[in-house]
Amino acid sequence: MRIRIHRGTREIGGTCVELESAGARILLDLGLPLNASDLASTPLPEVDGLGREDASLLAIVLSHGHRDHWGLVPKVGDRIPLVMGKATESIIRAAADFVPDAVALHAAHYLEHGKRLDIGPFAITPRLVDHSGFDAYAMEVEAGGKRIFYSGDLRAHGRKGALFEALINHPPRNIDTMLMEGSSLGRLAEDQSFPSEAALEEIFVERFKDTAGMALVACSAQNIDRVVTVYRAAKRTGRTLIVDAYAAEILKATDKDSIPKPVAGWSNLAVFIPQGQRIQLVKKNIASIVDSYRGFRLWPEHLAEHAPRSVMLFRGWMMRDLDRARALAGASVFWSQWDGYLGAGTPGAALQADCESRGIPFEVIHTSGHASPGDLKRLAAAVAPRRLIPIHTFEREKFPSLFENVTLVDDKQWTEA
Repeated sequence: MRIRIHRGTREIGGTCVELESAGARILLDLGLPLNASDLASTPLPEVDGLGREDASLLAIVLSHGHRDHWGLVPKVGDRIPLVMGKATESIIRAAADFVPDAVALHAAHYLEHGKRLDIGPFAITPRLVDHSGFDAYAMEVEAGGKRIFYSGDLRAHGRKGALFEALINHPPRNIDTMLMEGSSLGRLAEDQSFPSEAALEEIFVERFKDTAGMALVACSAQNIDRVVTVYRAAKRTGRTLIVDAYAAEILKATDKDSIPKPVAGWSNLAVFIPQGQRIQLVKKNIASIVDSYRGFRLWPEHLAEHAPRSVMLFRGWMMRDLDRARALAGASVFWSQWDGYLGAGTPGAALQADCESRGIPFEVIHTSGHASPGDLKRLAAAVAPRRLIPIHTFEREKFPSLFENVTLVDDKQWTEA
């Protein structure tokens, strides 16, 4: 088996790994680079079969639902079978009705934790992992007498941290090559670690107690762990979590009874549909989805009354709805995303400036979706691969001092497994 990393040996995002054995090939992920200005102007990797039909390219296997791992798939069309987790497919489909330039993907096969999937000469065994992206997998791939382990994106400090410990305690064996992400390198010292989701919950509890009006949490609705963290903190402080239609549909798409969503049996949850979203639902002929929120709807004229007892999953463009409803008295905004999205010229920076002009407190409360250096060391030691190749990192030069058996390869370079 041969390996070729098309993007990722020197950057985070745009991940694409080509595997070849006995003349057949598969791709692990086909992501949109983080620095891409748009989909149309971003070229596909130079992989035979992406631009035109090539029967030797058997499938594209998606580790999880973040766009830096699947965002170039729409440029390929439906010629190549897609493989992903079932919840990943559902969440991407749910998002397609709300997110500009998004599409619904359709899986030919599903990844299931621990269940082997054979695609041509490749035997793939997925491992469900802890990550900020829901339904994320690492993968063992065996072909041609060789075994690789692809970490995908993972961490140990989320709400599914037990999955990481299970991976450490029962790692894949006899791995020839491990492709391991290193997103945290350069962001944390070797002896530092990210705060856990449980620790964030405690911080949110204290901040919600100290907020006189509505607590506005700017986080991704697709970061299901974070939504659960915020929901739990809201419930502990006697507040109701308010979500919009987009977040409601994402939560329903998880199809997990343990995830809060606007369905019978859940309390401390409400759905508010901003004016722009109502118009969008009508234009897309999907306004009927609001019927499922009966009993959960919170109307604009009631926002001000409920504000002191509420937490809202919030995005900057919702500010005008809250302003019209006079629901901003005593409000605080909590930014719960990567602080890189607060850089100059970003919507996050615009939101921060808007809060400053309105006198609304703005605070960052966040933790990473990626493993700390110490947890990466634990993972590498447990798997003990014959060779470890860095991927999904800006700091590959740090790998040899932290891990054993490191080999540095370049983008587009074939290497034997």
